[in-house]
Amino acid sequence: MNIFQASLLGLVQGLTEFLPVSSSGHLVIVQKLLPGFTQPGVLFDVLLHLATALAILVYFREKIMETDRKFLALIVIGSAPAFLVGFLFGDLVESLFKSTLVVSIGLFITAAMNWTTDKTWARRPVIGRIDAFFIGIAQALAIVPGISRSGSTIFAATSLGVDRSEAATFSFILSIPAILGANLYQLVRYGFDGGVDYGAYFVGFLVAALFGYLAISLVIRFLGEKKFKYFAAYCFVAGVVSFLI
Repeated sequence: MNIFQASLLGLVQGLTEFLPVSSSGHLVIVQKLLPGFTQPGVLFDVLLHLATALAILVYFREKIMETDRKFLALIVIGSAPAFLVGFLFGDLVESLFKSTLVVSIGLFITAAMNWTTDKTWARRPVIGRIDAFFIGIAQALAIVPGISRSGSTIFAATSLGVDRSEAATFSFILSIPAILGANLYQLVRYGFDGGVDYGAYFVGFLVAALFGYLAISLVIRFLGEKKFKYFAAYCFVAGVVSFLI
C-alpha cells in the first residue's frame, strides 16, 4: 500500500463512517477498484477506525466529559445488540463483505432510511432506555455492509420521536464502543503482519481523523435542515454502481 492509496482510503473512511452512506460498503467498493490493493492483516483498517473514533472524542469532548451514570447506562444498553450479533454471527457477517451484491442491497436500504428520516418529526428531547435498545438494534443491523451505522441509528432515533440534535449526538457517541470493540476483536483474532509502510499508515490516519471531524459537522447540519434526501439519492446511485461491479 502506498501513500496515495492510504490517503484515499483514509478520506473514504473519514467521510463515510459518519455520513449516512455506509463506510464498510464504500471501503469494499474502493478496495476492489484499486488495482493490486493488498494490506497485511487488519492493522490499517483498525487505524482508520481509531482515527474516526478520535474525531468523535474531539468533537463531542464537552458532552463526553459531562457524561453521567444515566447516559452511560443508555450507551451500554444501546451497545449490547451489536456486541451480541458480532459475537454470535461474526463469521457470517465477515462473509458478507465479499459480496458487492450484499453491499448494493444494503445501500438501497440505507437510501430508504435516509429518505424517511426527513419525514420524521421530533416530539421529545430525551432518550429513554427503550429508545436506546431499539437504536442499538438498528446499530446491530448496520453490521451488514452497505447499511449505514449512523444512518440507521439516526433513523431509528428520529422515528421514535427523539429530537434531531439529540439523535445525532447519541448516534455518534454510541459508535465509540462499537468501533473500538469490533477492531479489538479483529486484532485479537487476526493480528497483523510485519512489513508495513508506517508513513503511509500515519497519513491515512490523519486524513481519516480530519475528514471524520468535518463529516460529523456536515451530518448534524443536514439533519437539522432535513436534507438527508441528498444522502438518500447518493446511496441509491452507489447501490446501482455496486450492483454493476
